[in-house]
Amino acid sequence: MNLKATLAKGRDLRLDLFRGVANWAIFLDHIPNNAVNWITTRNYGFSDAADLFVFISGYTAAFVYARMMIQRGFIIGVTRLFKRVWQLYVAHVLLFVIYVASIGWVALRYSDPEIINEFNIAGLVDSPIQTISQGLLLRFKPLNLDVLPLYIVLMACFGPVLWLLLRKPNLTMAGSIALYLAARHFGWNLPAYPSGVWYFNPFCWQVLFVLGAWVAVAGIREVRVAIRLPFLLWTAALYLVFAFLMTLAGRFPEFGALFPTWLVDTFNPNDKTNLAPYRLLHFMALAFLVTRFVRKDWPGLQWKIFDPLIKCGQQSLQVFCVGVFLSFVGHFILMMSYGTLWSQIWVSTAGLAIMTTVAYYGNWSKRQDKAPAPPHPKN
Repeated sequence: MNLKATLAKGRDLRLDLFRGVANWAIFLDHIPNNAVNWITTRNYGFSDAADLFVFISGYTAAFVYARMMIQRGFIIGVTRLFKRVWQLYVAHVLLFVIYVASIGWVALRYSDPEIINEFNIAGLVDSPIQTISQGLLLRFKPLNLDVLPLYIVLMACFGPVLWLLLRKPNLTMAGSIALYLAARHFGWNLPAYPSGVWYFNPFCWQVLFVLGAWVAVAGIREVRVAIRLPFLLWTAALYLVFAFLMTLAGRFPEFGALFPTWLVDTFNPNDKTNLAPYRLLHFMALAFLVTRFVRKDWPGLQWKIFDPLIKCGQQSLQVFCVGVFLSFVGHFILMMSYGTLWSQIWVSTAGLAIMTTVAYYGNWSKRQDKAPAPPHPKN
């Protein structure tokens, strides 16, 4: 195999930590009218937890399956990759069924038909068979169930991309950027059911996934050089400040009036569907600074305070699915409790505690699967 890649070495706890951060933030951000979600990054810049989740997913996929392809061959690597895709799909279907059934039960039990429209499941009432079929094809997605289908599609298409990354990493990355630019220019997206397009455009969001994979298989050397450049350090910092100001300008009209209208309107509303270039640059600037100041060997990664986040990152799929479901539960509880500040804090804290419990159980369960059998007693 004529490889041109330099694979990342060793487990990086930063990935687990920030994937845990992404899972917590996605849960909090999915609960509307929740003051606690002001602690998440989406309120202070262009990118948010979804960008972080997709980037780390790409990095992790390349880190795991590139070695498998090198050591055991392309066919074995692709079959293991599709095994993961199947696991993701089964998780999505299970979450889809539980999520829709819960929303329907709440609407019926509390005579609140509006919640069906709010969570985009009205089609199940009018044409349940067709809607469920489209849900299995990933075309029909209730509110807040957009990230996992994106992840499934990106992983399903990743085998050939990884093969190319291992041989022509820079050319493959350039091709990903070209697809991103073409999709934005020509308006390419996948159709959704019953109308519209995917909220996360796979043709655009793939560039963040491939970027993570490129860093894992070939870009480590370039990243190490880049983070030492003072010019890039200051440029990234200034851009984060600018993004912070523009985000606040879009959220608070009085503050936005301090800037030219055309400037504020350029960045608001934030184009999340097609991953606006300013959003992509914001994530890259943020990742640059984090990589610069939070090194792989940073002793703080061993602090007990970060252990819940790291565990949630290590059990990401289970925690993500539970978090999406709990966001609906939290939204419903706040509706029933008039959404007081203390209710928001309680719902958010309880949800994070449940997600963390699921993560610790998943970690414990995995250890039991690998534990050696006890020795047989001697006669």
